[in-house]
Amino acid sequence: MQKSGKILNPQEQSLSLIHRNAAAIDIGSRHHYVAVPAERCAQAVQNFGCLTPDLHRMAQWLQSCEISSVAMEATGVYWIPVAQMLEEYGLEVLLVDARNVRSVAGRKSDVLDCQWLQELHSYGLLQGAFRPQLAMQPLRTYWRQRGTLVQECAKQLNRMQKALEQMNLQLHKVLSDISGVTGMRIIRAIVAGERDPQTLAKMRHSGVKSSAETVAQALTGNYRGDHLFTLEQALESYDFLHQQIRACDARIQDCMQQFQAHPASESPTPPPKPKKTSRRKNQPHFDLRQELHRILGVDLTRIDGIDTLTAQTVITEQGYDMSKFPTEKHFTSHLGLCPNNRITGGKVKRRRTRRVQSRAATALRVAAQSLHHSKSALGAYLRRMKARLGPAKAITATARKLAVLIYRLLKYGQNYVDLGQENYELRYRLQRQKSLAKQAQSLGYKLVPLEAQGGVS
Repeated sequence: MQKSGKILNPQEQSLSLIHRNAAAIDIGSRHHYVAVPAERCAQAVQNFGCLTPDLHRMAQWLQSCEISSVAMEATGVYWIPVAQMLEEYGLEVLLVDARNVRSVAGRKSDVLDCQWLQELHSYGLLQGAFRPQLAMQPLRTYWRQRGTLVQECAKQLNRMQKALEQMNLQLHKVLSDISGVTGMRIIRAIVAGERDPQTLAKMRHSGVKSSAETVAQALTGNYRGDHLFTLEQALESYDFLHQQIRACDARIQDCMQQFQAHPASESPTPPPKPKKTSRRKNQPHFDLRQELHRILGVDLTRIDGIDTLTAQTVITEQGYDMSKFPTEKHFTSHLGLCPNNRITGGKVKRRRTRRVQSRAATALRVAAQSLHHSKSALGAYLRRMKARLGPAKAITATARKLAVLIYRLLKYGQNYVDLGQENYELRYRLQRQKSLAKQAQSLGYKLVPLEAQGGVS
């Protein structure tokens, strides 16, 4: 510990103290600057290192100063070990967005930053960032790691396709997906030493639309040794990544089994949606849908556009305890899926949504985009919003509706029932008729249906 820099002079404040036992930390990669109230210690600002013994000394010093709540800027991943250490000592940790505390100019040093944070926190002017329940954090780590592995698999597939293209093996021209049964069977045979196009073409699955002759012609190329080496290494990396995904799935399953079953999940799991879809690649190697229903007590996959992967992403990122969000508006605002109205001079200058880095919001946007050809009520809503607002805003609006449905299912335990496209369009038509009738009445007119006039000539 060492004394650092210039200390702010205490000033009289008209605001009342909310957190008298408040401290603040300016997080850094090598050093953490901690500020406590001036009357608690002669050296109110102290500097600690980032090593574990230093973090223990920091927590012990805060306890000796009778600190109960600590605010810190959420910077990168440097805050994670600090927050975990302080929580082990029984201190309340408040993560603060750095953009919300940089309104005052001239506070650019680490010492002044931590003092400014401590002052704001003591007067209750800071709002902590959302953090899911402690039991959900390991599951979130495993699920994020699994997503990273899936992305790496996609990179290896691109490398395999590039090597095939350089050898003029146009496999992707005759197959819709080279990572399917036929594609991987042919690639493994090529790596094993097979070069005869006719022999490779016989490995095609019966469901492939291209004929064996077309596949053989696509596999006639220049088998160069350097490109074959690249293909072999990409295939080995692809197989290794899938082994890691299996190991990650085992950890995810073990972690999910530790959650208690929801009381409502004692009833049988509702049947899957009637629409038959083929099994998506990179699905978990266990019944994820059943585990989610056991924990949540509701089946989120009944919502059109929400599959097990999307539901798992939302749950791991946001948790399943919706009591942290008072209303569905708070939930959608946290995800950045609602308009952010900027009002000045009594006029709305800007309505664009906030820029939020949320994996859950991204997953909901992808789910909303998949509803374009759906015959459900949500699909009809997406198409109507697209015609009115454009594709980007329509996807965001539909993603918000999906978030609201998830919020209601998790908070109230309701079962989702799709109204259907026809029912939705009928309700929308009746709503428009009611609006037009009201507008016509305000202008001194009355709407009369065409049937009442005997039709038109």
